[in-house]
Amino acid sequence: MHCYEDLVNCLSCGIILIGLGHLVHHRKTQTSYGRHMVLSPPARTVPARLAWFLQEIPALLAPLLLMFTSHKPSITGKHLLLGTFCTHYFQRTFVYSLLTRGRPFPLGVMVAAGFFCTLNGFLQGHYLLHCAHFDEEWSADYRLFLLGLVLFYVGMAINIHSDYILRNLRKPGEVSYKIPTGGLFEYVSGANYLGEIVEWFGFAVATWSLPALSFAVFSLSFIGPRAYYHHRFYQKKFKDYPKLRKALIPFIF
Repeated sequence: MHCYEDLVNCLSCGIILIGLGHLVHHRKTQTSYGRHMVLSPPARTVPARLAWFLQEIPALLAPLLLMFTSHKPSITGKHLLLGTFCTHYFQRTFVYSLLTRGRPFPLGVMVAAGFFCTLNGFLQGHYLLHCAHFDEEWSADYRLFLLGLVLFYVGMAINIHSDYILRNLRKPGEVSYKIPTGGLFEYVSGANYLGEIVEWFGFAVATWSLPALSFAVFSLSFIGPRAYYHHRFYQKKFKDYPKLRKALIPFIF
């Protein structure tokens, strides 16, 4: 497949603008799902496990389909980076979605998330397979590449461990909220979000590309504010909430 460079640049800039627009639009209120969900009577919802599975799987399938239909010679760097991207979405699709105990999702939120995952999966896959240039000396910048991969997998570990802590706060059937403790939750209220943000900025460093950077900026703009609103939720609900705990960045914010 030919590299559609103009399309890649337009989509990347569009994702950045969408992320910044979301940041501005939701500076006072959060997207209506989870603990911040406010539904009007006719609103339709989807069970959390099904919603997460359906909205995440396009980001896994899109690059895999591009990979299997690509007729270009296999380059180690491209497939290693694309495999890194797919690793995240395999975990979110087949592990996280099956274990989550979250509340039902509004149908509109699930559809919008699924559309974005499809678009982003295509963008990252198309860029890495058809636009990125990795010659036989691609490992010459191995320090930057390795730094990015280390950040990605450290962030992923933080994200998975934090999700585990949140998932085990309540027993099956319980609906009350509790103060999360352990891991990075000792320092921030949004440890799971911090982990995911670190993941995608690590991916951006490893690929050193506009598409990956655009996704990292989008992630920060979308889930960064959610960490802040979670922090405010905990502070209002629990009088004994740790006063030194920050929202997203330990000791800072």
